[in-house]
Amino acid sequence: MNWLELLTPGTLIPWLLGMVFGIFVGATPGLTATMAVALIVPMSYYLPANAGLAMIIGVSFTAIFAGDIPATYLRIPGTPASAAATLDGHQMALKGRGSTAMLLDLWCSCLGGLVGVLLLMLLAPQLARFALKFSSFEYFWLALFGLSMSALVSTGNTLNGLLAACMGMLLSTVGLDLVSGAQRFTYGNTELMDGIQFIPVMIGLFGLSEVLKHIWTPTPSAISTAPHTASRPPTFATIIRSLWNHKRLIGQSSILGSVIGALPGAGADIAAWGSYGLAQKTSAHPEAFGKGSPEGVIAPTSANNAAVAGAWIPAMVFGIPGDAVTAIVLGALMVYDIKPGPLIFEQSGPQVKAIFGIALITQLLLLPAGWIGIKTFDRLLKLPRHWILTAVVIFSIVGAYALQNSMFDVYVMAIFGLVGFAMERLSIPLAPLILGLILGPMVEKNLRTGLIKTEGDWQPFLTRPFCMVMATLMLLILLAPVLSRYVYARSQVRGNRP
Repeated sequence: MNWLELLTPGTLIPWLLGMVFGIFVGATPGLTATMAVALIVPMSYYLPANAGLAMIIGVSFTAIFAGDIPATYLRIPGTPASAAATLDGHQMALKGRGSTAMLLDLWCSCLGGLVGVLLLMLLAPQLARFALKFSSFEYFWLALFGLSMSALVSTGNTLNGLLAACMGMLLSTVGLDLVSGAQRFTYGNTELMDGIQFIPVMIGLFGLSEVLKHIWTPTPSAISTAPHTASRPPTFATIIRSLWNHKRLIGQSSILGSVIGALPGAGADIAAWGSYGLAQKTSAHPEAFGKGSPEGVIAPTSANNAAVAGAWIPAMVFGIPGDAVTAIVLGALMVYDIKPGPLIFEQSGPQVKAIFGIALITQLLLLPAGWIGIKTFDRLLKLPRHWILTAVVIFSIVGAYALQNSMFDVYVMAIFGLVGFAMERLSIPLAPLILGLILGPMVEKNLRTGLIKTEGDWQPFLTRPFCMVMATLMLLILLAPVLSRYVYARSQVRGNRP
């Protein structure tokens, strides 16, 4: 198939409209990329196959990127995959470097997406076959490894980061038991039977707590650090130079994001946190992370768009959705008579080539679409600070309510706004709590499933090859700070000897 056929008006117009819709939804806290794709799929049914697929793919990639815009400027992640951008991206914005953070974000999203799509095209059968061999034992360690990243992404005391992660896991147990179906910690409240939704929690922790912080300390210096008080935007040459200087980090994060995205159930949020933790461990200046480091922006934003492409690997080759977005896409592929599975390249070769072409061109179209989204949002941020804080409250309420049209979610958001404010006063990081809430069910489900399979025998969790590798990595990650301090102390002692 000639990819130039994709640039006809009948395909290009709905494609661009879909990307604009993705920017709008992704930048609105509470309206996730999954929701954006779910809303766009019914519209795509009435279009030709290429146009419909272009809309769906365009929405999924742009919504993931757009979630970083409010995460950077307002510290409210637009999507769960954007939570990592609240760390260094927001700190850069507070220091007057918001434009630099967002342009790095945009270019890294594009480059990460390109790497992810190329890996999808070149390595899909091999990576999908590897992921398919995973059982509940491997998935348990994968989720636990994601939680161990909380020790790395936490600024300050590592113990506080682990404490926040455990709090998140505890919250994830609320609702119906995964195995027996019994109610846990609902106390007779039917609203809690579905568990505590992480989107209202995320909005409250990162959004409302920020407003409360400014209300608590309304000092002139605090108000004057509005994210829009940026210096002159960086030049094109400056951004390209920065990308070139961090080319290893971009490649490392993009490949890691693609691999994690190809693991069913992992998703872009785990990819973003995992790449952030790895970037900090491999950085020459790990102490700068969480304080406005460009590396802390480049790593997660390269990984989350790469993970979107990686999630298509098991979806296309084996019919196993890599995340919630590709689960919806599988249904759309069926409508266009594309049957995911090992024979998809033989039975639907032209359509698969069209999907590859659409995914590649989407990354290039993301640059102008994202730039327009950044500029539009930047103009809104030039409003007075108290207007912005009021808008944050309104968006927080609307975003929490939009999830299930439930005031209960608004109350959850408000409660966790207070919790987030208190946690920050106590120097307990917020991000690990969200990570624990998201990964808690995955840890519990695979642990209990594995124990049921083995009738209570723990041995397979420790003796299977991948489990041994993941357990060793986790141990090294948790002991690394202690070992590094020990090595540093020994070197100091030797240096002081006459």
